[in-house]
Order: sequence, then C-alpha cells, then structure tokens
Amino acid sequence: MDGANESAANSEMKVKEFLTRRSFVMKSLAAASVLAAAPTGMKALNASNSRPPNIVFILADDMGINDSSVYGQRKFSTPNVDRLAADGLRFTDAYAGAPICSPSRCTLLTGLHTGHSRIRGNMALAGGIVGNKGKEIVRRANLLPEDKTVANYLHDAGYYTGLMGKWHLDGYDPGATPVEHGFDEFKGWLIQDGASQGYFPTERIHNKKVIHFPENEEGRRGLYETEVCIADSCEFIRNNAEKPFFLYLGFNNPHSPYVSPTVAAFAGKTWTYDEKIYASMIAFLDDGVGQVMQTIKDAGLDDNTIVFFASDNGPRSEPTVQQTTVVNFFDSNGIFRGYKRELYEGGIREPFIVRWPGHIASGTTTDVPIYFPDFLPTALALAGAPVPSGGDGIDITPVILHNRKPAERFLYWETFEPAFWQAARYGKWKAVRPRLGALLEIYDLSEDPSEKQDIASANPAIVAEFERFLRNARTESGNWPVDKQVAANDRVTNE
Repeated sequence: MDGANESAANSEMKVKEFLTRRSFVMKSLAAASVLAAAPTGMKALNASNSRPPNIVFILADDMGINDSSVYGQRKFSTPNVDRLAADGLRFTDAYAGAPICSPSRCTLLTGLHTGHSRIRGNMALAGGIVGNKGKEIVRRANLLPEDKTVANYLHDAGYYTGLMGKWHLDGYDPGATPVEHGFDEFKGWLIQDGASQGYFPTERIHNKKVIHFPENEEGRRGLYETEVCIADSCEFIRNNAEKPFFLYLGFNNPHSPYVSPTVAAFAGKTWTYDEKIYASMIAFLDDGVGQVMQTIKDAGLDDNTIVFFASDNGPRSEPTVQQTTVVNFFDSNGIFRGYKRELYEGGIREPFIVRWPGHIASGTTTDVPIYFPDFLPTALALAGAPVPSGGDGIDITPVILHNRKPAERFLYWETFEPAFWQAARYGKWKAVRPRLGALLEIYDLSEDPSEKQDIASANPAIVAEFERFLRNARTESGNWPVDKQVAANDRVTNE
C-alpha cells in the first residue's frame, strides 16, 4: 500500500472508530424503548411479496451531486452511500424539485412541480404568514389542510408513516405540522420553533409535544441533531417491523452553518478548518445511512424494504466566500454549472439511488431523467395504492425494476430566489430563462452537460417548442405573484 492510500485508509478507520463511539450514546438512549417495543422473531418475518414493501426515503440537505464518492468525490469517501449504489440503481440524470429547501421538499411530498405546488420558495413574496427569522420579519407559506402528501396516501393504504428530522413545510402555521399531513409519527424540528433548530438544539418536537434537551442548554453540545435523527429512525424501524411502514429521514447535513462534533478524522489533512468540518458532516450523514441499513437488515426486512437516497438541491447554502471556497475545494457540483438557488444543473442535478434486493439489479445505472415529483406516484405504485390524478410526476417503477425508459417528457422548475426564473428539460435539451422576460438559453446536455454554450440561436425550432410548453407550464401563485418578483431580487436567506 502506498503512502497516500495508507493515509486515506487510516483516516477512514479513525472516522469509523469515532462515529462508532458517538453513535453508542444515541443507541443507548433508544435501547430501553427498543427492547420494550421490538416484536419477537423479527428476523423470521416473511420478506416475500405477501405484503407491500416498506419504503424509506433518506434526504440529505445541500449535498452536491459530487459529494459522494460513488458520484465522483475523491477527497473523502462515503462508503455507506456507495454501498447503496453497489446494491442497487444509481441515476445519473436525477433532479431535485427546486434549487432551494422548502419548495424542493414540497414537490417531493406532493408530486407537484414548482409551477403548481403550494410552496415555491423559502420566503413568500405576498400572503403567507408573517413571522420573525432572527431580527428579520418575513412571510412564509405553508401546506394547507387540502394539500395531500405521499404520507397521507400511504397512511390510507395501511402504512405506518414517520418523519425524522427536517419538515420545512410548516412556516408559521401551528396547524401545518407533519402530523396534519399524513405522518403518524414525527420527531424533528419546525420553522416556527427556533429552539428546535440547529445542530445542537435545546428542544425537539415529538408529534406536537416539545421535548427538552438539557444536554444542549447553556451552550453545551451533548446531543448532535444528526445522531438524534439516526437513533429515532432506527427505533422507528424496529418498532414497526411487523407492518408496512414509510420512513422519511430528513437530515440537516451538510447544510450551513458548518457544525460537527469533531474533525478528528481529518486532523491530518492539510485542509482548512471549514473543509474538515464539511467532510465530517458528510461522514456523519454517511454513517447514519449505514446504521439505518444495518437496522433494516437486523430486523429481517432487507428483502422487503426499498430505500431511496437523494439530496434536496445543489451545494453552497449561501453564496459566501467561505462556503464557495469549501464546495469548490471538494468540487461538490462536479462538472455542472451553478449552485443552490440556480436552475443550472449544479443547482438541481442530484444524487439519486434506489436499492431493493431481489428486485433491483445490483450496481446498475440509468440516464433516464427523473425528478422529485415522480416520487409520490412511484411510492403509491409500490404500495399497490391508487395514484391520484392531477400530479406532475410519473410512476418510475418500470425504470427502477425493469430498466424500461419512459416516453420523453418535459420537466419543469421555477424559483423566486433571488429572482423569478424558469427552466425545463426535454430529452437531451435544457432550456433556462434566468430572469423574467429574458430570451431562452438552450443547451444540449448530451454534448454540453456543463451548460457552457448557449445554442438557442442555432435551434429556433427547439426554442419555439420550449416557449409553447412554458406558456402553460405554471399557474399563478398568490404567495409568489410574478409581478412582485422584483421584490425578491436582493433576498438571500440561509436556508
């Protein structure tokens, strides 16, 4: 083994040892309830098709497509995410629903793209509910009672549903929490409860009850939110092993601020402290993936659980020098142009992996373009439940299970931060309108995935086709009226 490889191996061994020690604390906290609630004979559960599969969706936050080694990261490794891909299907052309947090999650859970969804930005331009974000007064929209999520439909189909971690669809409405939108169990944080936020929160929400973390009071850093999410998720799996379940694990990592209990695993690297923290945050996330997968296996559910892994948008939580330097150092967006908040590929092209032993061929890849609105109809198809009409996604189980390519279709995005712009994809073609009233930019992603050369002038027929689509791609939103988009031009939030 040469010196570089030996150093990398030692580094990975150190992070594994450290994460094991940290994880022991959280596992111990859950042990008593697990022993009390775990059904006997879990390993002997029938993992055949006699019941619909359990569905697990693991979502990273602001993780670039190149932040896992299976997609190209070379400065640190993500062995557990890589193992998901080795055991399943990796998408090369998968997209988030939006280039920022709230609207992307809204598309994932409701099956509506940002031209139709309730939430189209982190902050509303009009309407919504007024509240405080630090010292700033802002408006936020939230899901309404009539908005149904994939959890609503899966619950109605007999699934027990749980969300651990980040929701981000409540705004300032106490009636817009996960338990009002199909989740039987919620343990995480809410926008409206500032003390429940952050990597060392002093509070956490269990359904609608506030749980206090004295370990983190007065500046103490006893419980890392990431590890709490992992422990809660593993407990959820154990407690519900005898019935079909849907688990949505919403990590904060590696969203800013860059916070990690330690950077010891990367102490020998000649990196900046920020770079070491960022790598450590992804290491904690990756370890969480490994713990969840091991819990599924230990519960005897491996063959009857389909696991999805993705990120909610591109890297760089805020366009600061600090964060730009970090994600550029790790090449977090790979060959793709742009970052979070942008509708170029770097802002929305994401890792997307699906694993289901015995049903999905191991170590396979596909270049079929998919995006977050496809998850709802896909999950309902897997559950054997009817898919509601009026959605913007398609059932991609034929892609996942049989490697069948669907008919080409338009994918659509819009965003209002920092200003209103649109993008669409059809086959190999990508259109971007970077500001209201601007001419369309056209890119051939098969030849130019980095979107370096706008070829609109050479392809008037393609421009005309996208223009026809865009005229009917969206409906107006009272919370994000296009005529007020100028008000958003200078807004950059830390979400």
